[in-house]
Amino acid sequence: MNLKKLSDQELLNAYLSGDESAISVLIERHRKRVADYIFMMVKNREITDDIFQDTFIKVIRFLGEGRYTESGRFLSWVLRIAHNQVIDYFRQNKQQNLVTEGDAGYDILNNRKLAEGTIEDRMVSDQIESDVRKLIEFLPEEQREVVMMRYYMNLSFKEIAEQTNVSINTALGRMRYALINLRKLIEEKQMILS
Repeated sequence: MNLKKLSDQELLNAYLSGDESAISVLIERHRKRVADYIFMMVKNREITDDIFQDTFIKVIRFLGEGRYTESGRFLSWVLRIAHNQVIDYFRQNKQQNLVTEGDAGYDILNNRKLAEGTIEDRMVSDQIESDVRKLIEFLPEEQREVVMMRYYMNLSFKEIAEQTNVSINTALGRMRYALINLRKLIEEKQMILS
């Protein structure tokens, strides 16, 4: 049986029935999207690799515990786990304010990251991003999924439509309603995002 031709759900079923190679095919199939998503958040290849591994260790553990429900959206489920792993990473490292070689480059004193904006600017920016992420969690799942794929994974609406098995117009509509709902949430919570 050629595992690469099977759908995600068929591969999951094969894995749960004892075919260990099926999970490898699933991981390889979604490696780039999951790694790109993580990298976009952490901006560091080594950390991305670590979080990627942790994500799929959790995926395998959750599958073994029966914590995945057949919703036909395996990738979305994995991305949610990856997202939580990234959040956990930032929480754990919040206290450490170390400059890595990647951040510093060759000349830390001539680094644009240090020259542009103040600590207050960064704090405000971080707070706004945090507030927006919290608001996204209030959206219906279909709208939240489109927002995450578009803004955090940089997928085109065509790719989103293919990934979620809907038409491009449906994906665009979900984004439109997500933005309308986010505006309402901002007004309801009397937030200022600037």
